[in-house]
Amino acid sequence: MSRIGKMPIALPAGVEVKFENGVVSVKGPKGVLTREIVGNIGIEVEGNTLLVKALDDAADTNAKHGLYRALLNGMVTGVTAGFVRSLEVKGVGWKAAVQGNKLVLNVGFSHPVEFVAPEGIKFECPTLTEVNVCGINKEVVGQVAANIRAIRVPEPYHGYGIRYKGENVEHKEGKTSGKGKK
Repeated sequence: MSRIGKMPIALPAGVEVKFENGVVSVKGPKGVLTREIVGNIGIEVEGNTLLVKALDDAADTNAKHGLYRALLNGMVTGVTAGFVRSLEVKGVGWKAAVQGNKLVLNVGFSHPVEFVAPEGIKFECPTLTEVNVCGINKEVVGQVAANIRAIRVPEPYHGYGIRYKGENVEHKEGKTSGKGKK
């Protein structure tokens, strides 16, 4: 049995969980998330707790037991509080701005880069060099943040680029100019 899978998930007020035909849906104040459950996994709602049960002792079921418990916990958190992934834009004259549902990045190219928000994702720019990716689905928020970071990955010599907030970029030493050579 999975140690993570055994832990119950506390359901806050206003969250409803339904499990029918191998599909679980979690409804909360911020929206609805659904996910297909594959394998011998059962889901029970007892009062204000959600329990994930492994229906047999197979190794595959044991692995999925912990996986689905973690995914369902993320779904419950998403529909109640949501998820935010913060990015920093580092570079001379580089900036980010939100225009409607688009993120406009001026990051050293000859043209501004426009990134359209997928459904369920919202962009915020508290300052000119910060971008917050907000949404209820943890996987989508993380993937959109990774796609934005891939537009201009931090380079190791000056540290210019788009990075996650708090990410440490290791700096390399630049070239030395022929010391000792004649």
